[in-house]
Amino acid sequence: MAAAVEAFVRDLARNKSAATVDAYRQDLAALERFATARGAETAAELDLALARSFLGSERSRGLSPRSLARRRSSLSRFADFLVRQRLLADNPVRLLRTPKQPGHLPRPVDIDSLARFLDTPHADSVIDRRDQAMLELFYSSGLRLAELAALDVSALQGARVRVLGKGGKPRQVPVGAQALKALEAWRAVRGEWASEVESALFVGQRGARLGHRAIQKRLAELAVARGLPEHLHPHRLRHSFASHLLESSQDLRAVQELLGHANLSTTQVYTRLDWQHLAASYDAAHPRAKRRSQE
Repeated sequence: MAAAVEAFVRDLARNKSAATVDAYRQDLAALERFATARGAETAAELDLALARSFLGSERSRGLSPRSLARRRSSLSRFADFLVRQRLLADNPVRLLRTPKQPGHLPRPVDIDSLARFLDTPHADSVIDRRDQAMLELFYSSGLRLAELAALDVSALQGARVRVLGKGGKPRQVPVGAQALKALEAWRAVRGEWASEVESALFVGQRGARLGHRAIQKRLAELAVARGLPEHLHPHRLRHSFASHLLESSQDLRAVQELLGHANLSTTQVYTRLDWQHLAASYDAAHPRAKRRSQE
């Protein structure tokens, strides 16, 4: 089983991002542990009963419907690979269904609370400047965690940043004035940690590129240190960017382009419009909504 999983992961890495490959590896590592505990040691033993038992066990363990759906997707793609390798006659996972995922509307951070959080004074040390630059860039440009972590210094081009989105699709997004100011302050001291040959924009104290977990940890710690009364993670800042921008601009397609979404429906899930803003726009614009000043 382990050899087949490793072969599948190598095949996947040819056209998928490192984050995607890592997610598949984690899902299939859970399958390996489950199968080994039940005496199934070869990939050829992956059948409907084993797949159903595995997903049932993960559900009993408390995994959310979203996580279960991802587990099933990873398992099914692995089974397809095994069919191509002639280790399985067909894909048994296709016969399984996971619980329906509930509708989920991400909750952005309140705009005033986020402004106070970002404007909190700091000690102006090297790490403070780096962290402030990361925070401002996340919120200014709506970047994914993987996109920010992969940035090189050369990606900054004036008031724009060039990123590689999902599937290696490049896009350019604007960088706001506050983010530019924070980035300039960070770059002025970045050389104290990074060597001249290091290309990464954001590095740790040892001079190496910051990983995903390190960035997530720093955001969570900063939320506590600065008194933000809620958990903060990179995707939450992306939600906030999209929601706040959409509330102001009402331009869904522009937000779609900035987020790098292939489908408009995906953008609609990431954003939330302010109802009072919509009602005011309706009253002001719709010809049958305007009220007479006097009856």
